[in-house]
Amino acid sequence: MSWFSKSRLTLMRWLQRLLYLLLKTRQIGTLQADQQQGERLRVYAFMYASLAEQLVIDREVEAFEWSRPLDHGNGGLELSPFFHVYRRSGRLFRKQAKPVLSKSLQQLAQWQMSHPQQNIEVVPVRIYWGRGPQKEGSFLRIWLQNSGTIGGRLFTLMAILINGRNTFVHLSQPVSMQRLAEGSNSASQLARKTALLLRKHFRLVNATVIGPDLSHRRTLISQLPNRPLVHQAIEQACQDGQLTPQRARQRALRYADEIASNISYTTVRFLDVLLGWVWNSLYDGVKLHNIDALKTAARDNEVVYVPCHRSHIDYLLLSYVLYQHGLQLPQIAAGINLNIPVVGPILRRGGAFFIRRSFRDNPLYGAVFDEYLHSIFSRGYSAEYFVEGGRSRTGRTLQPKAGMLAMTLRSYLRDSRKPILFMPVYIGYEKVFEGSTYQKELRGQKKRKESLLGIVSTLKSFGRDFGKVHVTFGEPVYLTSFLNQQQPGWREQEFESCHYRPDWAPAVVDCLARRVVTEINRSAVVNPINLVGLTLLASPREAMPEAALKQRLQDWAAMITAAPLSPLTHVSDGTPAEWIKHAESLAAISRQTNPLGDLIYADDRQAVALTYYRNNVLHLLAIPGMIGCLLIHRQAISRQQILDFIGALYPFVQAELFLPWQVEELPRQLELWLQQLCDKGYLQTDGENFQAIDDREASYEDLDAMARVMMPTLERYYITLALLQHHGSDHFSASALEQQSALIAQRVSLLHGVNSPEFFDSSLFRTLVSQLQKQQMLAEQEQGMLTTSSALEQLANRLSHAVDGSVQNTIRRCL
Repeated sequence: MSWFSKSRLTLMRWLQRLLYLLLKTRQIGTLQADQQQGERLRVYAFMYASLAEQLVIDREVEAFEWSRPLDHGNGGLELSPFFHVYRRSGRLFRKQAKPVLSKSLQQLAQWQMSHPQQNIEVVPVRIYWGRGPQKEGSFLRIWLQNSGTIGGRLFTLMAILINGRNTFVHLSQPVSMQRLAEGSNSASQLARKTALLLRKHFRLVNATVIGPDLSHRRTLISQLPNRPLVHQAIEQACQDGQLTPQRARQRALRYADEIASNISYTTVRFLDVLLGWVWNSLYDGVKLHNIDALKTAARDNEVVYVPCHRSHIDYLLLSYVLYQHGLQLPQIAAGINLNIPVVGPILRRGGAFFIRRSFRDNPLYGAVFDEYLHSIFSRGYSAEYFVEGGRSRTGRTLQPKAGMLAMTLRSYLRDSRKPILFMPVYIGYEKVFEGSTYQKELRGQKKRKESLLGIVSTLKSFGRDFGKVHVTFGEPVYLTSFLNQQQPGWREQEFESCHYRPDWAPAVVDCLARRVVTEINRSAVVNPINLVGLTLLASPREAMPEAALKQRLQDWAAMITAAPLSPLTHVSDGTPAEWIKHAESLAAISRQTNPLGDLIYADDRQAVALTYYRNNVLHLLAIPGMIGCLLIHRQAISRQQILDFIGALYPFVQAELFLPWQVEELPRQLELWLQQLCDKGYLQTDGENFQAIDDREASYEDLDAMARVMMPTLERYYITLALLQHHGSDHFSASALEQQSALIAQRVSLLHGVNSPEFFDSSLFRTLVSQLQKQQMLAEQEQGMLTTSSALEQLANRLSHAVDGSVQNTIRRCL
């Protein structure tokens, strides 16, 4: 190395040290540290020529154990390791930039054409000095947004000074220049092809990381009354004589102002710092699963996040995770009840738009909301909403409400240029923030209205330990593929005349809603509190010797791992002893010391709380639980009889717990679980018939516990069927049947010690009655009364072989 080169490198290193006094970097992107190790011919592509970005990437590649490019660590290639594909605009405050073939790129292309047997890897790099979509007409955007597309060295320096502590380094998977050279006739053509590919890639990266440019909120609001659906609603209101044109327009503007978000990068940065402190104060960490698949899918699709809804923390947590990992912040649908003083404006500036709980009787509001949602999708924003509608108080995934999905579908039918994918997100807490509140509400206490005072009162929770949070990004549902499957030929249909509400839409949307919540459940993570809840609550009096509890925890975790719902189903790492200790630290269980061995138990308050976390993952043991209910009485039963029993009940269990298998897949799943139960010593078989292990064996208690997992569900079914059998047809309406079933269930829970509030939840009986109608076991007459079929009698007889006789007698006495 020459004296000049050594001096230049020394100077660069000093500049790099000074620069990193101002920087705090986070690596984002699709490149993984364990994928691209070793010496290679490697160069780095930037959007613009930037010394600061070169200094940053030279240091950041150390995380991959790569040679540092400032040392010419590109595999010995005696050419510049950096090149750019745009030249900055010469005029201030202009984003437009001119594509350019830099001299370095041309030299690299010439070298690649001269050495066809070797490969140059081009690593696309984007450095964000802060992140945020640019707002039109704001002079101060230079300090608040990412630099690099406007201005030169001075503006980059100012961005570093202001946003340097919030620097994101986006590294993408390498591009093979050797492969690009295969179809190239000259070095010039190869250089142009490489530059074109990189420019397209950088556009996708920018859309994924910071989103599209934001129009000024006032401009967006002022345009909504002119949009087609709103304009028609205004005309209709005037024709009906309800409003004058001017008042209708003013009302539409007021609705738009009530709804629209107002993302502020300053607020986002504030929330980033605040939420970082919140998670450190409340939780031991946030564990992510499958986020790399999301990053890949988000590059070419518009993402609609559809998480389960367990806590008010959900949307804050998801936005925080996405921001931290370099993904575009979504526009979040929030209930209007959260638009309260102080909190509402902060949420709005963090990306929330507000929606009323119901606007069926307000077509003008519905049209404004439809057009606002369409503007989000047509401009390329990601979005987020909860298909369950509200938070789950029981820990179960709730029956989906398809309103937002229907609006998304209508928007897509209007403009399907950019593909949409629904990203199911499972969020699993070890201790939910509102746990005590949920228990009170399930006991009948009226839900408290959100208020600033209520938010302030939650501050007393800070300092408590809420354990870890698991966030799993599930299997995406691609809307185009889903429509092609459900409604072939939909692209050739005309929708404008029906306001994009074709006759087939309701059925398709309902199917989509069930698919989404099923994918959420398939992505479940079983944490220690879930496991302890499953095992301990399945024991009489919610107590077990510690040694027996450890064994059961180990066995059930192994079975869930061996027969998962999907490849994304995951059991937390650790040992049974560690899980018990962790549950004790969160006050989820208690310990009683004893000379013969400690006892682990849950008192009444803890037992009710544990039902929430058990219900998060109850669906994972639904099939073996039903097998246990059938075989616990130790009668030998054939494989076909077990399949008939499971097959008859499966549609109802599937509707309640969102199990993923079709009926034709049940034999395979049944075989898998029968094998697991036999391997663990719960069942014995002669190859065709199965029988419970002798009740004097220790394993019998575990089979009995497995049955207790699903027995409350079957008892609820039996209550409704017994009511219908006893009173016959034309006695109940659907709502009366739900109410009477819930009353009997409440009585049974007291008499038989069912310490689970959702046992008499009327919404579960509503799901059962609805499914009985779909299975044509019930039919609703014109007067609203229900008639029964012979198939219902057969189902009741099957259940009588599984439900405990004493419970059946109690139910009959209540009829």
